[in-house]
Amino acid sequence: MSLAADPPLRPPARSLSERAFDLLIWGGLAALLIAGFHAAEIHKFGALFTGSGAMRQLGAEFVRPDFTEWRLYVAQMWLTVQMALWGTAFAVVIAIPLGLLAARNVTPVWVQQPVRRVLDVMRSVPDLVMGAIFVVAVGLGPFAGVMALAVNTGGVLGKLFSEAVEAIDRAPVEGVRATGAWPLQEIVWAVMPQVAPLWTSYALYRFEANARSATVLSLIGAGGIGQVLFDSINSFAFDQTSAIVIVIVVAVTAIDLLSQLIRSRLV
Repeated sequence: MSLAADPPLRPPARSLSERAFDLLIWGGLAALLIAGFHAAEIHKFGALFTGSGAMRQLGAEFVRPDFTEWRLYVAQMWLTVQMALWGTAFAVVIAIPLGLLAARNVTPVWVQQPVRRVLDVMRSVPDLVMGAIFVVAVGLGPFAGVMALAVNTGGVLGKLFSEAVEAIDRAPVEGVRATGAWPLQEIVWAVMPQVAPLWTSYALYRFEANARSATVLSLIGAGGIGQVLFDSINSFAFDQTSAIVIVIVVAVTAIDLLSQLIRSRLV
């Protein structure tokens, strides 16, 4: 006696309303892309391959990097890394209390929502604008860049930290609470051990990003490798630009490898 073959598995049927909603979302996205075609000058895409004289000069010099001033490049890159490190450290100090206050399973809604709006503002203000504000406050130099990174990154990490807290297992919290612990003790003994590895991973990711963001902050006088990079571009010294870019790539790659090593130890 032969057994009948099992019918092939099929995905669950979607309702007409679900399909209509998907069509609305994807159709809306397509409409937005079409509407922004001319505004974003996508019609200039072919200019990337026309090979203008400036592009030929840039390409020819880029393949011959000039490392004559390599000591300057390395020193300025190290300054940029230090800015990113301190900016991230200050951001973590800002993000820990704000992240806890923004978690809906830790604080009441009348505390959580205002803190979330503060984090929204911190994330939404661009680094360059924040850097310009701190340049006015403390003058030109790396400290203005450090504080700009700290505020923006603090807003990003605060949101990520709060989401990590909201995803914790409630059982350890209830266990600590059953012993008569105070709310602060619940956070220290039941919440922090669960979120600490994830928080560390988030902070490392942001440190990598800040190492790149600190380069751009040189535009407003925050110092670092970015100032040297923009000076070489403005003077059309593309061989020097190539050498600086290589230094930046090597430094960011080293930071990425170090971050991966540290994150692997957290698993």
